[in-house]
Amino acid sequence: MPVDLGAVRAAAAASLAGARPVPYWLDSPDRPAARPALTGDERCDLLVVGGGYSGLWTALLAKERAPERDVVLIEGQEVGWAASGRNGGFCAASLTHGFGNGLTRWPDELRTLEELGERNLDAIEAAVARYGIDCAFERTGELDVATEPYQLDGLRDLYEERIRRGGEGGGEGLELLDRDAVRAEVDSPTFLGGLWDRRGVAMLDPARLAWGLKRACTELGVRIYENTRGLALARYGAGMAVRTPYGRIFARRVALGTNVFPSLVRRARPYTVPVYDYALMTEPLTTRQRGAIGWRNRQGLGDSANQFHYFRITADHRVLWGGYDAIYPYGGRLSAEMEQRPQTYLRLAAHFFRCFPQLEGVRFSHAWGGAIDTCSRFAAFFGTAYGGRVAYAAGYTGLGVGATRFGGDVMLDLLAGERTERTELAMVRDKPLPFPPEPVAWAGIGLTRWSLARADAHDGRRNVWLRTMDRLGLGFDS
Repeated sequence: MPVDLGAVRAAAAASLAGARPVPYWLDSPDRPAARPALTGDERCDLLVVGGGYSGLWTALLAKERAPERDVVLIEGQEVGWAASGRNGGFCAASLTHGFGNGLTRWPDELRTLEELGERNLDAIEAAVARYGIDCAFERTGELDVATEPYQLDGLRDLYEERIRRGGEGGGEGLELLDRDAVRAEVDSPTFLGGLWDRRGVAMLDPARLAWGLKRACTELGVRIYENTRGLALARYGAGMAVRTPYGRIFARRVALGTNVFPSLVRRARPYTVPVYDYALMTEPLTTRQRGAIGWRNRQGLGDSANQFHYFRITADHRVLWGGYDAIYPYGGRLSAEMEQRPQTYLRLAAHFFRCFPQLEGVRFSHAWGGAIDTCSRFAAFFGTAYGGRVAYAAGYTGLGVGATRFGGDVMLDLLAGERTERTELAMVRDKPLPFPPEPVAWAGIGLTRWSLARADAHDGRRNVWLRTMDRLGLGFDS
């Protein structure tokens, strides 16, 4: 029987009728009050610009390394309000945006990168416990699922390569699942198989992690000023000065964790572009609905298409469903209007019910979107400026919940002028290829998105454009 597309669209629209246009995680009565803005001048040893994960981890690690260090953090709005508070809550060990991306770009040091990533995730888990951060941290792992037959071969190849290279303790914690086994974990008629990484990913509440890190920083003596945007950066004696709307901050060293927002180091700007990502959150599922889909082990999930979905179940039994569309605004302009996109919400809702037809009638309580910083190699890059007085990290491409802690350590190493296991990495020493100016960037990204969708529709076969982009080290991750 042919599918009635009109009925599917009407059902998807009805499911969105009561959705609040705000990120679910930030829509909480427990959201802490903003700290006062900076008025006047301030002095410190280390200034951290940016109150997302990148800045928060950097400030916290700086105080853990040297409790006597005087640290100030400024945030242009409120701590965690942007990508750090509205993401899916997947905290991955991978520093390279997945094993496959790391294998392509840094094959000779991938074992080291995997080990550093595992240690980084362990350290995040320990910090959550040490500082009593109530962020629903659950080390349940992630399940990559195949929804098309050709994707099964890709998952099998990935599994075998990870075992061969010794990832995750020589394959410990990895499990390749057939159709029946994957549906016994999470039941969808679209699932044909899966690869379960039991230890390499944790699920958490992203906003509560940011708020918990903010509290931990202040308890260690970090002075935090919110609604305080860094406007300009300049040398000042042996240190640096940062101008803010109501004053200046004089610091010996500066760490920039501004990510998707324009860097105060202008030469770093061409390495990133903003891409808008969108997500839906359901109302809490009933006991019957939860029984219909299983999901007792509470893994995070992602499908294996180029235009993929990511989805997970929350502590209060809601399902977050995001991804697929990745929208680049012409010229890289950031706009609040881009954070709401009804056509994407309709598409996501229709895809949700195709994946879980047994949840027909479920409503979505929240629908939101926002920009993430994307670079051409998908994984973070690092650098210094002003003779080593300033360090920056950016380009996490949607996988920064865990990797930003590693990035904070890298920035502190660079500012200290230390040669460490981290700073010796090619991943840290090298930069991605910059994006070209407009209109070339717009045309190239548009062609790449079209080609990725075409590959999904043709058993994963990559056209000449994608193969050329692969050879050049450029790309676009949906």
